Amino acid sequence: MKKILIINAHPDKESFNTALAKAYKKGALASYAKVEEVCISDLNFDPNLQNGYRERMELEDDLLEAWQKIKNADHLVWVHPVWWGGLPAKAKGFVDRLFLPGMAYQPKPNSVWWDKLLKGKTARIITTMDQPGWYYWLVYGRPSINMLKKSTLEYCGVKPVAVSSFGIVKTSDQAQRDKWLKQAYQLGVGLK
Repeated sequence: MKKILIINAHPDKESFNTALAKAYKKGALASYAKVEEVCISDLNFDPNLQNGYRERMELEDDLLEAWQKIKNADHLVWVHPVWWGGLPAKAKGFVDRLFLPGMAYQPKPNSVWWDKLLKGKTARIITTMDQPGWYYWLVYGRPSINMLKKSTLEYCGVKPVAVSSFGIVKTSDQAQRDKWLKQAYQLGVGLK
């Protein structure tokens, strides 16, 4: 049985991102996957890495529980909106606080290389935006996707990392949103 973790990074529980996360979950459950969830907005933690990497902050209980879910999962599904080219603030803080040396990766002594401690996991990024995905890629270079996919997940050994972008959300009608929800459901059914 495949173990899926859905990480919802949108702070609004009534957002279209939440609807996409629910659609994916429904599809994964239809394929008999074990599904767990983390809704970042529900977590109680300081999103600021107060001392950078100079001094380790003690992880709050909610972060410890979220990290255990990440470690237990085979497949991570990140659902987030693109805000100013990046992730919502608390989602970025979630990454900063959890994807730490010794947990997600391990620098090798006297080397520029590192060990990837999350090998064996795969991921899917589902992101929404108020521009076409091709425009976000061509004009801006997909900064939020690159940060999460390349600079975080792949850096820590998660591979492959697939991406599904949905936009333009603000001008979409219900028929278009239903089509996107069906796509998210199908991704869940395929456990992709």
